[in-house]
Amino acid sequence: MIEEFKTFIAVVEHQNFTKAGESINLSQPTVSTHIKNLENYFNTTLINRSIKQKNISITDNGYLLYKRAREIITSIESVKDELNSISSSIKGHIKIGASLTIAEYFLPNFLAVFSEKYPDIEVEMLVENTHKICEKVKSSNLDIGLVEGSLTSFDFNQKFFFEDSMILTFSPDLEIDPLNFNIDSIKNKKWIVREEGSGTREYLNIFLSNNKITPRQIMVLGSNHAVKEAVKSNLGVSIISKLVTDSEGDSLATVSLNDTYNRYFSFITPKDIKPSSTTTLFIDELNKFSNFEK
Repeated sequence: MIEEFKTFIAVVEHQNFTKAGESINLSQPTVSTHIKNLENYFNTTLINRSIKQKNISITDNGYLLYKRAREIITSIESVKDELNSISSSIKGHIKIGASLTIAEYFLPNFLAVFSEKYPDIEVEMLVENTHKICEKVKSSNLDIGLVEGSLTSFDFNQKFFFEDSMILTFSPDLEIDPLNFNIDSIKNKKWIVREEGSGTREYLNIFLSNNKITPRQIMVLGSNHAVKEAVKSNLGVSIISKLVTDSEGDSLATVSLNDTYNRYFSFITPKDIKPSSTTTLFIDELNKFSNFEK
C-alpha cells in the first residue's frame, strides 16, 4: 500500500493522472489502478473523475487521506533513517531547498563541514527564490527549506538561524561619496534588482518606498551574482546582502543601512509532519554552525 499512497500523493499534488505518473515513473493505467485499489480498500470515493478522466477533483475524504498518507510516508522515511543510523556511520538522505543568497553565500561553507562530519548522508539541494521554496515545503516535496524574507503563512514551522544585513551598493566609479552619503544622490539612478518573490527584492522595495524613490530605470536579474556583476560594471545601484558585498573587497562601494534592513534567515518544515531524524540532525548542525543566539 506504500506505493499506492505515493501514487495518490502525486495525483493530488499534480491534479492530473498523466502528470502524476510522469513524476513517479508510472504509466497512467498503473496510476488509475493504484487509486482504485485505495478506494476499494477504504470503501470511499477519493477522486471524482470526468468521463474522459481529463479533469479530476479531490473529495473531502481524498484530502483527509492525502494528509494522512504524507504523514505515513514521512514516518516510514524517518524509521528508515533511524535504522540506518544504528551503525558506526550515520546514513540518510535529505532534500533541502535554499533561496539564492543562502545557497550561494552561506551553504557552501556549512555543507563542507556537514558533509565531512556525515559523509554517508546524501544531500539533495534545490535552489529557488523564497516563494518557490515555501511552496515546495508546503507540499512536502522538500524536507526543509532555508529562506530569507518575511513569511506570513501558518503552514510551516519556522525558526531563525542567521542574522543578515542588507547593504546599499554601487560602483566606486559612480559619483557618490560613501563616507558622506546623502539619499538624494541615488534618487535619479538606475537600479539593479532581483525578481519579485525573492527575499532580497522584498527589502529593496521597502527601501525604495521608505525613501520615496522612484527608479529612473530598473534592470531585473535572476541571481545575486548577476546583480553584483552589473553593479560592478556601473549599470546601476542596488541593495544586496552583506554576505555578497563582503566577498568583493574594494570592487564595490557600500553604505550600511539601519536595523530596519536587517533580516533573518530561517529554516522551515511542514507544520503537521514530524521531521525525519536526518532532518533533525541537519537542523542541529545548522544551529551549531551559525551560532545564532536570538
